[in-house]
Amino acid sequence: MKNNIYKSAAQVTIFSTVEKCLSFVYRIILTRIIGAEGLGIYQICLTVFAVFLTAASSGVPITVSRLMAKSGAANDIRGKHSAVTAGIISTLFITVPAAIILFFGRNAFGFLFSDERCTEIFIILLPGLILTSVYAVIRGSFWGNKQFLPYSVIELLEDAIMVICGVWLVFGISDPVIGARNAIIAVLISYVFSFVVSLFWYFRKGGRLVNPKPQLKPLISSATPITAMRTSTSLINSAVAVILPALLVSACGYSNSDAIALYGVVLGMAVPLIYAPNALIGSIAVVVAPELSENYYKKREEAVRYDVEKTVKAAIFIAAILVPLLFVLGGALSKFLYDSELCGKIVTLSSFMVLPTCIAMITNTVLNSMNCEKRTMLYFFIGAAVMLFCLIFLTKYLDVYAYILGISLSQIICTVLNLRLLAKKCPKLRYMKYLIHALLVIAAACLFGWLLNGIIARYLAPVWQILICGPLIVAFTAGTLYCMEMFTMHPFKRLFAKRSK
Repeated sequence: MKNNIYKSAAQVTIFSTVEKCLSFVYRIILTRIIGAEGLGIYQICLTVFAVFLTAASSGVPITVSRLMAKSGAANDIRGKHSAVTAGIISTLFITVPAAIILFFGRNAFGFLFSDERCTEIFIILLPGLILTSVYAVIRGSFWGNKQFLPYSVIELLEDAIMVICGVWLVFGISDPVIGARNAIIAVLISYVFSFVVSLFWYFRKGGRLVNPKPQLKPLISSATPITAMRTSTSLINSAVAVILPALLVSACGYSNSDAIALYGVVLGMAVPLIYAPNALIGSIAVVVAPELSENYYKKREEAVRYDVEKTVKAAIFIAAILVPLLFVLGGALSKFLYDSELCGKIVTLSSFMVLPTCIAMITNTVLNSMNCEKRTMLYFFIGAAVMLFCLIFLTKYLDVYAYILGISLSQIICTVLNLRLLAKKCPKLRYMKYLIHALLVIAAACLFGWLLNGIIARYLAPVWQILICGPLIVAFTAGTLYCMEMFTMHPFKRLFAKRSK
């Protein structure tokens, strides 16, 4: 069973990494063609759209996955189908009326955007609200049935279609508004693709729509706290899209165009680099969540402890590898990718938040798989309050860095509270020694990389800094972790081992 988990995690991680690389390259292309202002408009539209999409379906996939795992533990096939049907009905109940209201009442919702040019572009995405919410439910069914390959392929192809269509539609466009509009059209095309293909695969593999009543109440009960938390995240991001540019204008003296461009640098360039490890953490969470839920409902306490411990350590390990890279090469990466010095400063200063971000993300998934959705929601609101405080009251003094400070403190707070709750749920967890050692390794690797890059940067361009320092920093970090016995080669041996007959 552990062998299958390693292979599934590796499979999802590989596909997810390729997918994120495509999105990353696409964002660079958009930046080069439509500029920071066009990217800012594009990002604002997606941020507001994410609010409605999150409110409709964000808690449903993981809940459908968990209910299917629970039904699978009881060999209840109809219960699995009922969970999927309940998920689809619950999302359509929200998205269809929301899309109609937003379309016909578009003039009344201009307050959602910090730039009036965004309204008509946003309307283009409305059909995607319905299609993507249904796809989210089917995605949850893939997780619940442990069908990770079709899920991974569809996600990758969705991104590939967005990139291909987007490059084709924005190529040669100089106007930032038209460029942002065409990029949004490409997003809608990708949503149509994933909706059609996922439904085809679900029914082809025996999926059915049955009476949702048995699973509707437990689905709503479990999904609501997760949806509330993630909707609040989207609402906060949407609020930031309005508040941050407004504060940059009123408190810092920027023009509206410059403020939108700065927002594009922070949210469109720097934050995606900082959150790059989330793709790896998400891959682990997708694979572990159904297995953890099944063990939890079957009361396999030792298996639950093993899953939680290894998952938390995996998140720490990923952060330990990536923090030194971002700290040392944040400037070179930003210069090479975006030709932006400000982005580089932000990435370097905020690189250390990768560790609490990775831990917070994976522990949220773990705790939600153990029926702790309400507690994780509470912790999120505490962290969000701190972030908003920093944004509103410190932007005047710290400029755009107030937002970075806010999200850093938010992630640290959520991490501490999540780990405290996990210690109560699984008293015998052993990860603190591993975490302390990881912090020492991160510090040593950052010092090594800083000294090395300090020499190389005098003579070589950013691309050569990345190509030379990057592998050496990774090798130093991984070698130190291996010498401290913080990882072994056993998972890799299991990954490539033949399946036992």
